[in-house]
Amino acid sequence: MLARILLGLLAAILMAWAAAAIWFDGPSSRPLAAVLALALPATGAALLIWLRPLRRGVLAFALLFVAVVAWWVRIEPSNERDWQPDVAELPRARIEGDRITISNLRNFAYRSETDFTERWEERTYDLRELRGVDLFLSYWGSPHIAHTIASWDFGEGQQLAISIETRKERGEAYSAVLGFFRHFELYYVIADERDVVGVRTAHRGEDVYLYRLNTPVETARAILLDYLEEVNRIADEPKWYNAATHNCTTVIRKHVQHVAAEQPFNWKILLNGYLDELGYERGQVDTSLPFEELRQRSSISAVGRAAEAAPDFSTRIRQGLPGARAGS
Repeated sequence: MLARILLGLLAAILMAWAAAAIWFDGPSSRPLAAVLALALPATGAALLIWLRPLRRGVLAFALLFVAVVAWWVRIEPSNERDWQPDVAELPRARIEGDRITISNLRNFAYRSETDFTERWEERTYDLRELRGVDLFLSYWGSPHIAHTIASWDFGEGQQLAISIETRKERGEAYSAVLGFFRHFELYYVIADERDVVGVRTAHRGEDVYLYRLNTPVETARAILLDYLEEVNRIADEPKWYNAATHNCTTVIRKHVQHVAAEQPFNWKILLNGYLDELGYERGQVDTSLPFEELRQRSSISAVGRAAEAAPDFSTRIRQGLPGARAGS
């Protein structure tokens, strides 16, 4: 009896996901999608209840679910859509020895979150000048969830920020539910910090923290190059964003694992609003201060708002920041 109950719960979960996949990612005709989404769990339940012996019903149910998954994973992402202006251009990186040149680096001038002057730029960085890498945590609602932005420090106020986001079509808004399905393409925003951070502090009203990471320069360099390889791949072959497996934090972890010793998985990677605590526990940020004091001193929301239009935005938001680097 217990086995049958557990089987029923598992079947209900699988059919709920399959029905949602058909509703969100299936036929553009809403009536047809609704019919299929409702018929699928009913069919699955009928197979388990009426087909005997039970193992035949389980096998038929499994085949039905696998068929839905096989259809779903074959849905192709695209780089050819009517994109929102802030994600309209795909960045690319050209790597020549120690020099990297970024095309379509975003450096918008914002009057509000939706009113801005578009500026797509080309910039060159010298990897010999790299000092390290920093991490932004930006909170827009729940304290348990944050958006993460990595930024490479080349000294003298020269930073290269990369934010892993959804690539939304014109008129489209982000949805946490849709983020689990084949709805948004993956997009790497390569930007000036005054753009990708400033829009959050000054116009979205987000609560932003900045932490200097204790990452060796050679490791920071290798992670950046791994990022840029993926940027170029996505420009040629688009990928899907997924809120569980390909989001702003899990993708960072993937890049780090490619070039550095693997760290054990921790629940704070999923509830990434606690990433600063995890970094403190692992010695990846400045531990010379008690954590609460470090966090308080790492808040840049107010200074980010005040420095929104300043040409030295990156320098200002780092003034008084714990763990300062030489030459930065």
